[in-house]
Amino acid sequence: MHRRAWTLLVGIAATMGVLAFAVSYLYDRPLLDPEGSFLGPTWLRLPLLLLGALLLDLLPRTLWFSRGNPKTMPGIVRERLRTHWDRDRLTLVALGVFCFYITYVSYRNLKSVLPEVIDTKYDRELHLVDRVLMFGGDPSDVLHAVLGTGISAHVLSYIYLWFLPLVPIALTAWLVFPKNLSYGYWFATSQCIAWTLGTLSYYLLPTLGPGFEYSAKYKDVVDAGTPSGDLMDSLSNSRATVLSQLDGAEGLVNSVAGFASLHTAITLLVALMVQFTLQSRTLKIVFWANFGITVVATLYFGWHYILDDVAGIFIAFVAFYVGGLASGHKFERGSLRSHPTTTTDKVPVDR
Repeated sequence: MHRRAWTLLVGIAATMGVLAFAVSYLYDRPLLDPEGSFLGPTWLRLPLLLLGALLLDLLPRTLWFSRGNPKTMPGIVRERLRTHWDRDRLTLVALGVFCFYITYVSYRNLKSVLPEVIDTKYDRELHLVDRVLMFGGDPSDVLHAVLGTGISAHVLSYIYLWFLPLVPIALTAWLVFPKNLSYGYWFATSQCIAWTLGTLSYYLLPTLGPGFEYSAKYKDVVDAGTPSGDLMDSLSNSRATVLSQLDGAEGLVNSVAGFASLHTAITLLVALMVQFTLQSRTLKIVFWANFGITVVATLYFGWHYILDDVAGIFIAFVAFYVGGLASGHKFERGSLRSHPTTTTDKVPVDR
């Protein structure tokens, strides 16, 4: 069994859950399912995604091999369920979904209560670092001048918000589809590590982000009618409502925190997983491009400072390599390549 990955997954989820409960109790804040009012509760949404992935795995395969003959379809389905959806696979899927759910919900609740735990913010310091790195200017000034604030704002916005469905879709894909179970443990473990380190970073260096602290500099792109601008307005209003405890605050969470950028961390983590576990050159190009454009979007819209993105990159590499080692992968050629040392919970293999 992938005992190291199993232990690490459960340990992270348990730690995050205990911290979320403790903070909830100490600050008299109910634990919330942050996405419960949108697309249904997480406990229902993730199983539905997995069911969809199961159907996506079975239906095309069944139709292809049966050549449309209904009589052969049940046998093809049973064969796939027997050879691919065995006990080891079901254990991986259940463990990955459960641990990610606990980690992510705890992350959102711990992020929400941050302003009550720590009042200090370091936006001024990180803004000064930005200006030093840009030789007296701001990243937003350069990006708005080079890219404009018209159609590019809409393109960057949609790519930035693609992150929202990417997280559950990517987790589902690596839990369900790889023949080698160690790839699923790798990605699930790395995901939980990344969200945990992101939570820690919020408490180590709390910030709002330039788009909230220096909102005037981003007025053009926020007012351009982009989904990203609408989201920024929504998060700002939700934060004000939660902090002031106004009517309607029940069920809302504060989702504003700048350092570090988990958009950067998770999109880089996905790109690394694609690079190391898939053979498709097209997919590698797509997801590396997605990572690069997401980093640009974080600065363009004012979601993050430059150091936020640097910290996000650091989180991604740590999560990726620790998750890989825990799930039984050996890195080689200066960590630029890897190979698994297990295929299932019981069968060790050489290269």
